[in-house]
Amino acid sequence: MPKIIYTLTDEAPLLATYSFKPIVDAFASTAGIDVEVRDISLAGRILAAFSDRLPEDQRVDDALAELGELTQSPEANIIKLPNISASVPQLKAAITELQAQGYDLPDYPDAPESDEDKDVRARYEAVKGSAVNPVLREGNSDRRAPAAVKRYAQAHPHWMGEWDPESRTNVAHMKDDDFHGNEQTIVMTQDDDLTVQLVSPLGKVQVLKESLPVKAGDVVDSTFMSVSSLKAFLRRQIRRARQEDVLFSVHLKATMMKVSDPIMFGHVIRVFFADVYREYGDVMDAAGLNPNNGLASIFEGLEKLEEGAQIRAAFEDVMAKGPRLAMVNSDKGITNFHVPSDVIVDASMPAMIRNSGHMWGPSGEEDDTLAVLPDSSYGEVYQAVIEDCRENGAFDPRTMGSVANVGLMAQKAEEYGSHDKTFEIPFHGTIQVLNSAGDVLMDDLVDPGDIWRACTTTDAAIRDWVKLAVTRARATGDSTVFWLDRSRAHDRTLKRIVKRYLAEHDTEGLRILFMHPADACEHALFRMRKGLNTISVTGNVLRDYNTDLFPILELGTSAKMLSVVPLMAGGGLFETGAGGSAPKHVQQLVNENYLRWDSLGEFLALAESLRQLAEHHDNQGAAVLGDALDKATEKLLLENKSPARKLGQIDNRGSHFWLALYWAKEMARQDTDPALAEAFRSIAAELEDNAQQINEELVAVQGEPADIGGYYRPDHDKTMAIMRPSQTFNDIIAKLG
Repeated sequence: MPKIIYTLTDEAPLLATYSFKPIVDAFASTAGIDVEVRDISLAGRILAAFSDRLPEDQRVDDALAELGELTQSPEANIIKLPNISASVPQLKAAITELQAQGYDLPDYPDAPESDEDKDVRARYEAVKGSAVNPVLREGNSDRRAPAAVKRYAQAHPHWMGEWDPESRTNVAHMKDDDFHGNEQTIVMTQDDDLTVQLVSPLGKVQVLKESLPVKAGDVVDSTFMSVSSLKAFLRRQIRRARQEDVLFSVHLKATMMKVSDPIMFGHVIRVFFADVYREYGDVMDAAGLNPNNGLASIFEGLEKLEEGAQIRAAFEDVMAKGPRLAMVNSDKGITNFHVPSDVIVDASMPAMIRNSGHMWGPSGEEDDTLAVLPDSSYGEVYQAVIEDCRENGAFDPRTMGSVANVGLMAQKAEEYGSHDKTFEIPFHGTIQVLNSAGDVLMDDLVDPGDIWRACTTTDAAIRDWVKLAVTRARATGDSTVFWLDRSRAHDRTLKRIVKRYLAEHDTEGLRILFMHPADACEHALFRMRKGLNTISVTGNVLRDYNTDLFPILELGTSAKMLSVVPLMAGGGLFETGAGGSAPKHVQQLVNENYLRWDSLGEFLALAESLRQLAEHHDNQGAAVLGDALDKATEKLLLENKSPARKLGQIDNRGSHFWLALYWAKEMARQDTDPALAEAFRSIAAELEDNAQQINEELVAVQGEPADIGGYYRPDHDKTMAIMRPSQTFNDIIAKLG
């Protein structure tokens, strides 16, 4: 039986799955399609990592590893929802919850010394950060705004903040001695197994990476960020924010870049609160209060120290003297520094740009902001958008064009594959990258505390990326731009390889360009304002950034993007848009039994999944279901049946009902498969006849707290009851199954 694998993930998308998947099961069953689930949530990954230490009845399979193997099969058909790329605070919170639920898990060891602690730490390290995406993304990324979604955004424009031509908002980044400036790149001439080691001036050798297998044609990079230069840069930006009287905000990616960015985050706190650390740093370090985990973690730890109140007052004094910090929640006093996973660059920067270049200040006011993005690789892209808005004003969703993306991400390409090759340098010396013959291929002179990393990009992934770019260019006729920085070693090398592989394709009549990222951004912005469409062809990090930046401007959210990953082995991974996993939506559900999460990306992904399944298995019913779902999704948008924002109106569950009604009606009226039409005719009629009652049942539960039995691992039965409160709706859908 043909099957779709549906992933269980985290937070709002997971809650929505409890409501939507029973509908999917019922509809898919009419075409003989089985829909299976695999748990790749943060909690599920933790339990899988320690399954050998748990009793038999608590053990879980390593679903992520299983799906990783499946991506190598042409039969793969996986729908992947957003998951938590856990920071250390999130990981610790999940561990605590699981322990309270009766799972005998070890605590996360902050400073492992024993072999057992080191083993525990290694298992948790494999779970946190971007543990999921590098395993599943065995293909490159095709992300774009579906035509129906774009038409809806033009007809129902979302809010865009006005821009003041005198806005003082800017992006600050380092000029040198960062990852961009120190990068070296080589292309392997043969298969090999590399070693990374640190050698002191006195000849002491510490092996950092014993084995790094590579193949001929693979691109290998090494680079480092000088921490002394980082600290000097941060001091300058703190002074600048104070002098210009703007909010100070740091934008990193401490989830996906789970090794390097938490370290940088910690340095931001140490520099900003330098006076506190000069006086109390030893006390806090001895107590294990790691600034990499944010102020919230430090403040919690201070409550247990004798001098805690005094140290907390010292932190408060620094914040009172300025510069003013950008806030995550000014009402609760939660700053940009409290939790490293609260302000993630790809989500926070577009939101700031959309909001007139403003973030929220300590007193609950909006203000211009100095956005600090330490590494210079991508800061200029955001600065280009800010300067465009300062000159031309806010974008108009009614008329603006679209920017799609073809992203190089297959086989752990570039920075997102660097986690196991990123190190905080323990002593002064030279980092050497050696081949199996002992030859030094690359070397870097580093100091204690510097952050060094290596990245690899396979030749096969690059070749597939070029093929996908040409395919999209041919399908659309849009201007197609490779965003490559000639001043960056990796990008110069990539450009040569891309040109070689472009020669394998018929590109006559296509407009394919190469531009520096800032110039490419200006090119895309100019075309957007003219109502023209552009395809950005980017590396892995810029893929992530662009597929939040442009959709948030165009559509109001990145969750409405169609995200298809044609797997290199022939299968398909269908992602349900970007936009994170919406922890605030979970909080609202728990407090008010109201879930604002919009499953639109899920609808779009499912339709694509059904079409691929139809093609691979010659299943006409799957094709009919996919086409009908697309029509139902467009009807949902036009009828404004997406989740509303206020109690008493439809939320995520109500939106699912209306989609099911429209989907059933489209299935009943289609004439491609008469048997399927007949199967849905009575269901569509029953749903329509009972629409008022179903809506009343769905809305009636709102306003009271909802007990789902856990945040990271909700109780199945409790959550199912919360997310499927209309018995009338459930009974009708069950007739399909």
